[in-house]
Order: sequence, then C-alpha cells, then structure tokens
Amino acid sequence: MTIRTLAFAIAAAFPVMIAGCSPSSNAAPEITQTDSSRALKQIWQTSGFSAPEGAARDDQYIYISNIAGEAAEKDGEGWISRLSHSGEVLDLKWVDGFNGPKGMAIHDGHLYVADIDVVRVVDLATGAVTATLTVEDGKFLNDVTVWNGAVYVADSARQTILRIENNDVSVFLTDPMLGGVNGLLGNGDHLLASTMTSGSLLKISPEGAITEIATGMPNADGIGLVEGGYLVSSWPGQVFFVSSAGDVSEILNTKEAGILQNDLTVFDQSLVVVPNWMPAP
Repeated sequence: MTIRTLAFAIAAAFPVMIAGCSPSSNAAPEITQTDSSRALKQIWQTSGFSAPEGAARDDQYIYISNIAGEAAEKDGEGWISRLSHSGEVLDLKWVDGFNGPKGMAIHDGHLYVADIDVVRVVDLATGAVTATLTVEDGKFLNDVTVWNGAVYVADSARQTILRIENNDVSVFLTDPMLGGVNGLLGNGDHLLASTMTSGSLLKISPEGAITEIATGMPNADGIGLVEGGYLVSSWPGQVFFVSSAGDVSEILNTKEAGILQNDLTVFDQSLVVVPNWMPAP
C-alpha cells in the first residue's frame, strides 16, 4: 500500500496538496464539501510514502515525515522524504533510521523531528542527524513548531508542551486543557494548540495562560493560518475552517473514503499540505 500527500492552494477557496499512500494520480480525492463558501482546491498529489504524518518547508524543499511502521514502536523503519515545492519526490528516503517521526519544524538551519520520546535534529545542509534530544518521561511526541526563538513540541500522551532552546529540553506547560495536545503553531504573541480529547483550538500566552478559540473538532491535528482565521485538520478525515470569531465549519470530509487528514500545514497562507497517513484499505 502506498500513501500520498495532497497539496491544496488557498484563495477565496483554499488550494491544497495531498501527500499520501495511494497510487500516483492527479485525480481529485473523494471529498465532501460541506461549506460552499470555503473550499479546498487540489493542485497536486504525490504518492509513494509510508504513513506520512508531518510536513515542513524551507526555501528549496518540502519535507515529509514517514512513520512507516507503528506510530509508537521503536522499529527504526521511519524516514524523512525531500520534495520540490511543486511536489516532485527528490529523495524518498533522504534521512532514515527514525522510529515514528511525526511533526517537524525548521530552526537555525536544522530540522527538528518529533520521534516518539526523543527529538532528532537534522542538519539541512548535510542530512546528518547532529543531535538526539532525550525527553524525560516523553511518551508520544507529536507536532513541532518554532515560537519566540525556541522550538516547542507537543507530548500528546502527557497533556504537555515542551520547550527546546540551545538543545536543552524543558517543560513549558502541563495542563488538563491540553489533553491529547496535538498540533502546535507559533503565531506572534501567542502559541496555538489543538487537542484531540476536547477537539479544541487553543491560544496560549508566553506565561502559559490558555484561552479556548473554538471547539467541536474531535481528534484535532494540524493547524494553519489563513485569511479570516485558521484551518484545523482532524486526523480521522476532516478539515475545518475556524473563523477569527471562533465559528467552526467543516470544509472537507474524507472519512467515508477511509482517508486520514493528518498534520495539515499552511505555507505563506497560499499552500496547504496535508499528509494522508492512511487511505481506504
């Protein structure tokens, strides 16, 4: 079984890229549009991955994490793929030897990769893993973002967000509101977080004060900034638009097709990249 990544573009409607695990095709995925005022328009699809979960981008490449084996199993089967900005696979296994690589973020010329209970640091110039940062009591490290000059990592199993500065790992925040914390996104003077347990989109201050922006999105995953609000994916197969006022509308649904919508990432408010960890069996 191969898996794909979808790319969508953003306009009054939203354009999208899809990265996933079904055979390569330019055909649009099976989509139920439930809000006609907002839409995702597929612009390319890239296939051949194995349980792709996260995405990151620099000036040259798009990076896709491949879990390959089980999400929480230390099997050494995971890898990072490197794509062109138009979705062409340049290096399917650019860096391998990971266990369950998920969220990624770029900081100071390095790619920070959440890998179950450690964060691996990859030199973007050479592809070498320059550091493996152990997270004390780390359980299920998930999304990664950069905010205020530091790297932040969600631990979905511990309602905890970690902070990494100069490769030193510390706990930024632990709170019951962070139950099943998944997506993270630095956004100016606050950090955005999504939760799987309550299905909420949260805003967090530098001091750790939490404000709920919206809820009603069970198993919320990736977060992206778009004009007028946010996009939030739900990994069982939904994408939501959340207005700046906190109103939630579903704009994509692939649940019946069995296609997961994982760590949705928006680049420059113009390109949405959504790895599809699993298509219909």
